[in-house]
Amino acid sequence: MSSTSTTPNAVSLAALQAEYVDLAKRLADPSVHADAATARALGRRYAEIDPVVRTARELAAARDDLATARELAADDAGFAAEAEELTARVGELERTLAQLLMPRDPHDAADVVLEVKAGAGGEESALFAGDLVRMYQRYAERRGWRTELLGGTDSDLGGFKDVTLSIRGRASGGPNGVWSRLKYEGGVHRVQRVPVTESQGRIHTSAAGVLVYPEVEAAGDVTIDEKDLRIDVFRSSGHGGQSVNTTDSAVRITHLPTGVVVSCQNERSQLQNRARAMEVLRSRLQALADEETAAKASADRRSQVRTLDRSERIRTYNFPENRISDHRVNYKAHNLDAVLDGDLDELVDALIAAERAESLSS
Repeated sequence: MSSTSTTPNAVSLAALQAEYVDLAKRLADPSVHADAATARALGRRYAEIDPVVRTARELAAARDDLATARELAADDAGFAAEAEELTARVGELERTLAQLLMPRDPHDAADVVLEVKAGAGGEESALFAGDLVRMYQRYAERRGWRTELLGGTDSDLGGFKDVTLSIRGRASGGPNGVWSRLKYEGGVHRVQRVPVTESQGRIHTSAAGVLVYPEVEAAGDVTIDEKDLRIDVFRSSGHGGQSVNTTDSAVRITHLPTGVVVSCQNERSQLQNRARAMEVLRSRLQALADEETAAKASADRRSQVRTLDRSERIRTYNFPENRISDHRVNYKAHNLDAVLDGDLDELVDALIAAERAESLSS
């Protein structure tokens, strides 16, 4: 491989390096941090391009060392081995830089809103939905993320008919935020096990749907007209249906043009619940807009499954065999108990690797 075969576009790289220097100056200005949202956005962007700039600088230094080693090798054969090592190092850094400069998902640094909905299978599906919620909560704990239960509907046996979670990472989590890991979870999750309601020990199959949206900033591209909203208030209720608030503080917002409905009941006041519900609504509308844009750009794109048909599954959780199977990448492992306890990294890494391989091949 020649030393220039994988060299990234010099103009775009120079622009990134200039942006990096500018971001460092802005983040060093105390006045910038008076606006938490602005500081957060700048910090994320800085963390996103930091590995690119560092790799580019290391590559430039390695190329200079290689040129020097080749000159010295002409007079001293002892430098030939060093030149050979540096040639390999330059090639490695060029490949790394090319991968870093590949187009990224613009939402990778974002936090997420995650919804779990019981589907086919009745009460057993609701119990499985509860299992999925706990799995994501424990995964978030492992990664140091914060989870917040925004609202939901309980089932009679302690599961969830539907539930909405907010999952947020660190203030400056860099390019690999919550969305970069959880965006693959959208779709139908199928479970095979003996339900607690089954008296004869037969294995049943049921399903639950997971929908994931990147959270968007209030100043993002989504514009919401108040005239397009129907806002209802109701009394908050806790797990099992018990009332946890004596006032009508819970809020349900319906976006009339799209039919999107969101609710929030976990904040202390109606005003807080409304503000949080608007954040969720904004994220869902942004996700719809992103899907429409992607559909126009690519007819064969992968999208999250919007129905709860068991035949449209992305993953199967087989309890009798302690097996987890992801059907998109032919991933199988016999550690279902660990996965449900939040040990999702190996599975997510397999999905990320498959996506990168597909991007490189295309």
